[in-house]
Formats: sequence, structure tokens, C-alpha cells
Amino acid sequence: MKKIYPFLFLILLFTTNSCNVYNFTGTGKIDAKTFQVSFFPNNSELIEPGIDRTFYLELQDLIQNQTNLNLVKTGGDLAYEGEIIDYRISPMTATADQQAAQNRLTIRVNVRFSNRKKETDNFEKTFDFYYDYPAAQQLHGETLNKAIKEIFERITQDIFNESLAKW
Repeated sequence: MKKIYPFLFLILLFTTNSCNVYNFTGTGKIDAKTFQVSFFPNNSELIEPGIDRTFYLELQDLIQNQTNLNLVKTGGDLAYEGEIIDYRISPMTATADQQAAQNRLTIRVNVRFSNRKKETDNFEKTFDFYYDYPAAQQLHGETLNKAIKEIFERITQDIFNESLAKW
């Protein structure tokens, strides 16, 4: 029985030692200590008031919740900036009498990411996602809030994965 304890200790040591490379969010070692998120203006043809602020706050919250980086207003080691470039509602499926049966809200965001510690990580990329809803429903109130929440959760996670998780 005494011979098992050193063996278990070694297994425990190697298991906890490997946690230095990855953490529970899936990110590798991040050399940065601070990040900044600039305001993402809504430059799309169809304007929905307030989504620019909502996106800005969602991206900040996601990075703060999934890393130990400190949010700063300027001069961050990591910088996120860009704009909302498309907010579009389009019919997706039709009924037999040529009526729309389902509509799709699509939001597209252009993101410029800068890593001052490792410039090879810098990128400019477009991220988008959509939300389908019945054509009989109007896109306002709770339906709009649910659509925007789902779209922004996906887009911000994709931005996080591209910039920090390297997936």
C-alpha cells in the first residue's frame, strides 16, 4: 500500500502541472495583461438602435468572464475594434401561395484585433450569425431581444475563439 502513494503523487503532479498550458476556457497562455474594446458603430444600411452598445458590452463581458485580463480604456495589450456592417432581415422559406413562412435576421460584424505583445496574432475578419423566426411574428420586443442575444453570443464567442483560443 505504501508503494502506491508515491505513484499517485506523481500522477497528481503531472496532471496539475499540465494545467499551466491550458485553462478551463480553452485558451492557451496569454502573455497580455490588459485588453480594450473600442465602440463598434452600426454602419449597416438598416439601423436598429442600441445594438452597437449591446455588442460592445457583450464582447467586453465575455472576455472579462473567460480570462483574467484587465479591461482598460486605452493602450491595452490586446485591442478589439471594428463596426457592425450588416443588419439584414430576409425571407427564408415560402409557402405554396408565395408568402414568406420564415424570416432570417443576420448581423455581420467586421473586427480588427491587435496584439501588441505578438503582432503575428493580429487580424481583420468578418463574423456573422443569424436567427430564424416565423414570418407571422414581428421582429420587436421579446423576439428581437432573443434574436440579438443569440446572435451576439455566437459572434462574440467566435471572436474570442479566433483571437485568444486559437480554434
